Amino acid sequence: MTAATSSDQWMVSTRALHKAYGPIIALDTLDLNLPRSAVGLLGANGAGKSTLIKGLLGLLRPTSGKAWVLGTDVQANAVSIRERVGYMPESDTLPMDVTAADFVGHMAEMSGLPARGARQRANDVLYQVGLDEERYRLIRGFSTGMKQRVKLAQAIVHDPELVFLDEPTNGMDPQGRDDMLNLINRIHNNLGITVILSSHILGDVERVCDYVVMLDSGRLVVSDSIETLRQGSTDILVRIDGNETTFVERLTARQIKAELSGHDILVAYESDEVYDAIRDTAVDMGVALRTLKARERSLEDVYIQTVSGIGGPVPLPVEAANVE
Repeated sequence: MTAATSSDQWMVSTRALHKAYGPIIALDTLDLNLPRSAVGLLGANGAGKSTLIKGLLGLLRPTSGKAWVLGTDVQANAVSIRERVGYMPESDTLPMDVTAADFVGHMAEMSGLPARGARQRANDVLYQVGLDEERYRLIRGFSTGMKQRVKLAQAIVHDPELVFLDEPTNGMDPQGRDDMLNLINRIHNNLGITVILSSHILGDVERVCDYVVMLDSGRLVVSDSIETLRQGSTDILVRIDGNETTFVERLTARQIKAELSGHDILVAYESDEVYDAIRDTAVDMGVALRTLKARERSLEDVYIQTVSGIGGPVPLPVEAANVE
């Protein structure tokens, strides 16, 4: 892996970043270079995602190692970094007895905007996140999804260059989750804000991100573009008019790795000779090939083959389990 540097070409860089709480290692000497992109920070609960974000914000001091955000040393300039980035925390820390407009306006003032400009900016951002009509209601009466939108609004009210979103769809129903992911897409693609999205949900990352970092028990497992990861080793999807079990047995006898998935036959691609073996097996059995095509790896495939391959946890959920 390329050693991390403080170069401005990276939005985030770390070198041997390590955080331990006594005998518990939360981050295990991470070397990272994250591009100006929509980055998914993926891992099971407890993998170290929130610890990494808090370390990059300068909210906790690492045990050892270095980190740079926007080309700036985090430990030396944590306050100046927080002026240029936004943060949507996982925990619900909103004040209940103020309106959304007052709270987001206050956060805009805290970022340096004058009072009148802060109020206008708060109204604009609340409109962008779909809370225009509810902005004068007390946050106490908001649903989980509405509270998540308020948290997103305060994270971007000062027009940051980079925003950290920690489990932004947590506790949301399917429609609310869909709306939140659309908002995140717009923030990145329309407003030009780099997004680092922390999630344990594969589907969320796959939908809005084009770069992914996978953590497992504080260790870095993968850091690469999703497109590159999908172009890794592929399976060949085969469908036949005939006995699939016998077909798999015949391929296995030819030293070809194959398995059944329903009525689909998944054949491990190792060389172009695999296609010849599939054709010859179909001829020997006298069956027709209905489908023969490469099956691109999904992000779930990558996770299973990397994290589970080193003794990690079971695959992450593709969909959210919690609802409002």
